[in-house]
Amino acid sequence: MSTGVIIAIIVVVVVLLGLLAFALPRMRARRQEKARERELAARRDRAVAENRDAAEERSLRAEAAEHRARIAEQEAARERAEARLHEERAALHERGLADHELAGEEGAATTGTGRERVMTDEEFPERERIIPRGDQDTTADTTTNTTADTTERGATRG
Repeated sequence: MSTGVIIAIIVVVVVLLGLLAFALPRMRARRQEKARERELAARRDRAVAENRDAAEERSLRAEAAEHRARIAEQEAARERAEARLHEERAALHERGLADHELAGEEGAATTGTGRERVMTDEEFPERERIIPRGDQDTTADTTTNTTADTTERGATRG
């Protein structure tokens, strides 16, 4: 072989060794960078999944709290309605318009089952003033014409 071919082979080998020495660290760095990117992507995916799970759990807890709040609101409304009912009953007793209930407690207006019987409009004419019907004016004062109504009813019944 000629010396020129040997020198060319040596030059090629030296150049390849130089390229390998220069390229290997770069390839290793690229490989490490890709591994870090994969690890970061995996961490990111785990963080997304954890945050979504936490958001879903909190959303469910918020819905449950809203449901409990609606129930509490309805219970409060029921209690207010019952308080208004008792106030109205007190007002009726105060005016003497609920004496039939008291008579029912004593047994005068009860049936054999112990329940209060329902009085008809003829038996309890004041009912029209207590429970307004249809298009009657509900803002009118019901206590002003009590004696006039009583005398009229007495005149028509007698």
